[in-house]
Amino acid sequence: MFELVVIILLLSISISLYRFLKGSTLSDRVVAFDAISIMSVSLLVVLALYYQREFYLDIALVFGLIGFLGATIFGRYIEKGI
Repeated sequence: MFELVVIILLLSISISLYRFLKGSTLSDRVVAFDAISIMSVSLLVVLALYYQREFYLDIALVFGLIGFLGATIFGRYIEKGI
């Protein structure tokens, strides 16, 4: 079961990564970046459950905060042009 979830998450991340690299507008790239960060955090949580390591949850928390800040900064850049 865990293997199927990991495969689906990796496939989703790769599709979003393609959209991030080939996005037609900056807004598309920001949404793809946010989706990649959310799916990466989900992947880390699944791996923490699979390997029974709490340390991965700490990494997921930090990565989630960084992803949120990155999406917020990109949004402000689009809105106001820092």
